[in-house]
Amino acid sequence: MKLWFGATEIALDRRGGPFDQMIRRAMHLYWRFSRGMTLGVRGMALDSDGRIFLIKHSYIPGWHLPGGGVEPGETMLEALRREMMEEGNIAVGAAPEFFALYFNQRASDRDHVGLYVVRDFTQDSPPKPNAEIVAHGFFTRDALPPDTGPATRARIAEVLDRTRPSPLW
Repeated sequence: MKLWFGATEIALDRRGGPFDQMIRRAMHLYWRFSRGMTLGVRGMALDSDGRIFLIKHSYIPGWHLPGGGVEPGETMLEALRREMMEEGNIAVGAAPEFFALYFNQRASDRDHVGLYVVRDFTQDSPPKPNAEIVAHGFFTRDALPPDTGPATRARIAEVLDRTRPSPLW
């Protein structure tokens, strides 16, 4: 994975070692002073069989919903479309359902994540594993990978059970 710090590109250790953790902490410190708040999006793509698309990153453990940060000048929906294409080769069709906005206190005390439910999409071909996304797949709710993150499991339950979302990611 590559991060940009000003005009400097930083390549992170794919194994998620101590250097990778140090860089991630430094970037969060940089973002804390350079941005008032960070905003991200995640997309829950559900295929016609009700299976959920999940990804596995190279730099954090577990399986997660695809998504990422909203860039300056970008809407949440634009960020969602970009992230779904980058991480899953998923082209979002009709406007997805905005489900909830969460406070992600695990990332920092100023991070928020918007969750969209994507039912109308195309995936012409599976994404190719790369430096950021090492695995992907569609999974039924009762056959999620064992190391699916707890926040991801909670979001899946909220959407599929149509329960009130937690305010916390």
